[in-house]
Amino acid sequence: MKDPKYKRILLKLSGEAFKGNREYGIDPKFIQYVANEIKIAHSIGAQIAIVIGGGNIFRGLSASENGMDRVSADYTGMLATIMNALALKDSLKKINIDSRVQSALEIKVLAEPFILTKAIRHLEKNRIVIFAGGTGNPFFTTDTTAALRAAEINADAIFKATKVDGVYDSDPMKNKNASKFNHIEYIDVLNKHLKVMDSTALSLSMDNEIPIIVFNINKKESIANAIKGKNIGTQIGGTNNE
Repeated sequence: MKDPKYKRILLKLSGEAFKGNREYGIDPKFIQYVANEIKIAHSIGAQIAIVIGGGNIFRGLSASENGMDRVSADYTGMLATIMNALALKDSLKKINIDSRVQSALEIKVLAEPFILTKAIRHLEKNRIVIFAGGTGNPFFTTDTTAALRAAEINADAIFKATKVDGVYDSDPMKNKNASKFNHIEYIDVLNKHLKVMDSTALSLSMDNEIPIIVFNINKKESIANAIKGKNIGTQIGGTNNE
């Protein structure tokens, strides 16, 4: 089997996607679908670390905008990411994929504390590592967590799984004439104010020269195809493979 292009990746999953067709909460069928997609990608030989948002359960920023204290709201959002991480771990276990949840918030009964050397050791043993609890600090998004953890584990790329098949010059859900980018530089994403990741996450990825691959998680084997280096979605930064 040909070696994967990306040997260690950080997969960023949206918490919003985990609700499936529900208004909120976790859709077990969708999580099992994601777990199966991860299994296919893992079988190629890549080491996979994951960061999941918590927007399907609680959004800290939205809560703070409606009067809740921002720090309390953000910590509540971090707890939501731990719930999603445990749900994904359970789905991976059902298909015989070994994984570990590491949390930036210490909850020893449910997850290991985040320890970088231990996380890398898990990856080297071909275990999936799910990073939960954000950075452990308020005012930082899970996108920023993904960029930070990717830099820490020396990931080859960040894979941002979304509901659309790449980065567009405008919202493709609202504008049928929106144009998709196959490749775009970090600075152009920032200057054009494209809503892919927040500016802190993009700047951190740019500073550490970690390419970001944006693709549609609902297309089967999209994670695996991205790991193989196939031209799917949009690549931010890195070498243009067109």
